[in-house]
Amino acid sequence: MELGLEEKICVVTGSTAGIGLEVARQLQCEGAHVVTSGRREDGVGDLHVAADLSRAGEPGRLIAETINRFGRVDCLINNVGGTDIRTLDELTDDDWQSSFEINLMSAIRATQAALPGMRDRKSGVIVNVSSSAGKRPSPSMPDYSVMKAGLLSYSRLVADLYAKDGIRCNAVTPGPTATDTWVGEGGLADQQGNRDDVLAAVAAGRPLGRLAEADEIASVIVFLCSARASFVTGAAWSADGGTVQIII
Repeated sequence: MELGLEEKICVVTGSTAGIGLEVARQLQCEGAHVVTSGRREDGVGDLHVAADLSRAGEPGRLIAETINRFGRVDCLINNVGGTDIRTLDELTDDDWQSSFEINLMSAIRATQAALPGMRDRKSGVIVNVSSSAGKRPSPSMPDYSVMKAGLLSYSRLVADLYAKDGIRCNAVTPGPTATDTWVGEGGLADQQGNRDDVLAAVAAGRPLGRLAEADEIASVIVFLCSARASFVTGAAWSADGGTVQIII
């Protein structure tokens, strides 16, 4: 299927590993020019910008360096984020603030930096990677759940405000995915007990009976960036193995 992404300039945050890395690779396979970003010094992108996007000014720098190199941003995928296992009563003000900066403000700041150029060209796509925890809060990831819920609201707001400018904005809500975040040493599984037991329980909690693979989530994101999704905006696409059910 032709996705219409050839020669598009696509910025993918949090793209040195996991879902973001798979998004970058799939976009490259479609002929897009990809800008990767993360705290690591190296990335697979045509341009890689090492940055801590939880810091004010860094998302703007990422977009500015992209425009300096390629002249525009066609697609922005806000994927960077992270969490640890904690209970609600354990969280300090600093914990809440740190989660706010990386899981919500990183996307808001990058979007604010990319929007003026998109509006001028009357064209652009934004995909925000939220979480199934943004739809159904996780007791073991309370701050992350709240920030990802906020990201869903922000996505809908951007979609409503800028549709008239030819800009589409959607969110994707992955469930637990077999990346280092979950299955790596010291990751979310290890933080909850015996890794094998935890992963088995997490898999059993999904109707499909397993964790997602990073490329499965990436495929949904890349589709939403593409011309094939030209009439899709303001949506929150579940990619969670059937975990979250929305009753209308």
